[in-house]
Amino acid sequence: MAPTTRTTDRGTAYFPQLAAERLDIALCRASAAVARAADVHATKEGLGVGQHLVLQMLDAVGPCSQQTLSEELRIDRSVMVGICDDLEKAGHVQRERNPRDRRSYAVTITDAGRRRLTQAQASIPAFLDDTFQALTPGERGQLSTILAKLLQAGAVNPR
Repeated sequence: MAPTTRTTDRGTAYFPQLAAERLDIALCRASAAVARAADVHATKEGLGVGQHLVLQMLDAVGPCSQQTLSEELRIDRSVMVGICDDLEKAGHVQRERNPRDRRSYAVTITDAGRRRLTQAQASIPAFLDDTFQALTPGERGQLSTILAKLLQAGAVNPR
């Protein structure tokens, strides 16, 4: 995932300077590059990133409404409907009316979904090693800590 850097007419690369001055731009570009890599990986694995995240959350916390999945995973509600539809068609989840709120559906992972999740999880360490190969293990840990701080509720607050 080596970035290509074009040079200006003066022979210098502008983006490294911009990234140093504008952390927001650098983070957006890095995030986009990682998202593209994740999409390529997911395509090879046959399980979309959103599908993987939904299966992982359902396995970890149990049945949830589509709204809860959408909010917790930061996936648009309209996209979540399609993800759940695809997972249900594949037999990885089942949706039933939520007994506590008949207006919503409880989404539950199936045994087939757990098996599919286990298969998908097996390739994640190699994907992460490849994607973040420019970072040492210590730097990866630091990045994880820093991103967790930024993602805490209210830490990044658009005005």
